Amino acid sequence: MKTIVVLPTYNERENIGEVLGRILALGGDWNVLVVDDASPDGTGALADEWASRDPRVHVLHRAGKMGLGTAYRDGLARALETGCEFVCTMDCDLSHDPSVLPRLRDLARVHGAAHGSRYVEGGRTEGWTAARRLNSALANWLTRLVLCVPVRDCTSGFRCYRGDVLRSLEPATLTARGYAVLEELLYRSKRVGVVPAEVPITFSNRTRGRSKISPAEVLGALALLLRLRLSGWRPARASETVRGDTTHAR
Repeated sequence: MKTIVVLPTYNERENIGEVLGRILALGGDWNVLVVDDASPDGTGALADEWASRDPRVHVLHRAGKMGLGTAYRDGLARALETGCEFVCTMDCDLSHDPSVLPRLRDLARVHGAAHGSRYVEGGRTEGWTAARRLNSALANWLTRLVLCVPVRDCTSGFRCYRGDVLRSLEPATLTARGYAVLEELLYRSKRVGVVPAEVPITFSNRTRGRSKISPAEVLGALALLLRLRLSGWRPARASETVRGDTTHAR
């Protein structure tokens, strides 16, 4: 089951080696696409070194810091071009444990998509301030309210999509520039009839490097939620929906 993990990066030189090593250790069918926004700290060059040693590592270099949303857009579209069966996304700051990826893939095979969730039974966060917990809870509540999606952790970036499902979401047409791309993908999943399964995870706060989330990102996410609710989105083949594979046990 060829799988590509799309890994957006900006100034993650301190973390990328460990993340790549742990993903590749999962087995020969696991591949990584690093989407680097011309990191000044040399993250892209380090990813190139890995790619020169292991053909499962691929690097997409972009001209500059263009935002997480466009990194998802370009990375997911590029991943689909390879004909892979599954596409995963995760952070490169060691907040997400790569050992959970096989479980996400197993559930995506059945349900079409799966999310690592901090807010289902067994999920938790580590090292968060009270303000960050409040902001996350508010963002998830607003997303469920505005988009009417039955998912506990709407803003998790730790995900896996079955290839046919991701293709139906038309990632090349994603419009969000920042972190709101996570809500946009979730909304599109709902529109094609896919409700992601949720896997409990422990989200550990980064210990190396700096967070890229800003107040502008929060405002951008709210604006996108309102736009999606008002204008909606329809896939190019609007008469079709993609369902989970009900021939497999949950």
